[in-house]
Amino acid sequence: MKKFIPIFLISIALLSCNKRKNPEQSLNEIAKQYVLTVLEIGNYDNLYVDAYYGPTEWKEDVSKLKEENIPSERLLKTINDMESKLKTISVSEKDKMLSLRKKYMQKQLIAVKARVKMLSGEKYSFNEESEKLYDAVVPEFDQAYFENIIAKLEEKLPGNGDLINRVNKFKSEFVIAKEKLDAVFRTAIEESRRRTKKYINLPANENFKLEYVSDKAWAGYNWYKGNNFSLIQVNTDFPILIDRAIDLASHEGYPGHHVYNSLLETNMVKKRKWLEFSVYPLFSPQSLIAEGTANYGINVVFPKKERIKFEKEVLFPLAGLNVAKADLYYQIQELTHKLTYARTVAMRNYLDGKWDKSKTGEWLEKYALRKASESSFRFPETYRSYIINYNWGQDLVETYVESKMGENKTNKNRWDIFTYLISTPQVPSNLK
Repeated sequence: MKKFIPIFLISIALLSCNKRKNPEQSLNEIAKQYVLTVLEIGNYDNLYVDAYYGPTEWKEDVSKLKEENIPSERLLKTINDMESKLKTISVSEKDKMLSLRKKYMQKQLIAVKARVKMLSGEKYSFNEESEKLYDAVVPEFDQAYFENIIAKLEEKLPGNGDLINRVNKFKSEFVIAKEKLDAVFRTAIEESRRRTKKYINLPANENFKLEYVSDKAWAGYNWYKGNNFSLIQVNTDFPILIDRAIDLASHEGYPGHHVYNSLLETNMVKKRKWLEFSVYPLFSPQSLIAEGTANYGINVVFPKKERIKFEKEVLFPLAGLNVAKADLYYQIQELTHKLTYARTVAMRNYLDGKWDKSKTGEWLEKYALRKASESSFRFPETYRSYIINYNWGQDLVETYVESKMGENKTNKNRWDIFTYLISTPQVPSNLK
């Protein structure tokens, strides 16, 4: 027997369907509130908003909301409301981009909430903080891992005295003189740009301005200004070794931060109108993707053999450096790079209150081969667990790209996968 549904019930059902928003509309509404919330947190944390190129009036309106103390209760309620709304939005698994977008917003909101709590006085351990802010935790490294690398360095640079002094003395022969820095750096960045453009279709108006600065906690920084333009700053307080020219040029510029931000603005904000990408909260999962791809991108744009050839034939002469010991220099740099996790171990223990400055300094000198001074603590004390984004971020990105390549180990395939990563909504847990 057939059942007949009263027409008034059909009308109510149709009306309800018409009122129901599609997933993208619902995400767009949350995106606006997300941007406003991030901007408001920036009123109380001058490091928080790394870049913003959304509607000017939003930033102006939010700046008027500044109070004497951060309004934690109201902000947390707003964040909780956004999280609840996100949970109710059903996205088809077939819509890959929308699925990535929803997950991106979920992970970013976890970080936004954690940052509000931190600014309000809540304390997290190093690992708890990195998981909440960056969607990742660096595994433990035992002392034997570093001792093995130190032993190899001892073989490469035998002699009397502490290894740290021998390494620093050797590296001092490869420092770029300040008067030659601009010529070397501009040559490196133009070559990185030329190589990147062979594989990535960059916006026609993309450009950057280069400045040299001092008295900063970092070696280099990219300040993305929007509309495909970046201000790249290089800190001349630190001795800049010859290989750092390509590192900084590629990391801050091509195919690093400048390209990453430009592609997100072009693909997400301008084309799709996904305004959550118009703001970049520094202490968020986006930073691990940004720093990880920027570091890994150095090896994408300059494969090892090509890089060494370019540095020996072009950058060494520009810097007035002797190439006689270049091969040994590259071997030393490859080994010392593997010691970056010694700094992570040291700062995890220091920031968790397990080690004092004295013990931390001793570890840094012995296993990270870094002279301990007040400047050694400046960056981690300011940015805390952010330091994982460089080494662990690079390793996560490398593992992801190499696994996606499979047997097809070609430059083009590597560039294609890398470009996909920096052009789409990604969070670190997507890389595992």
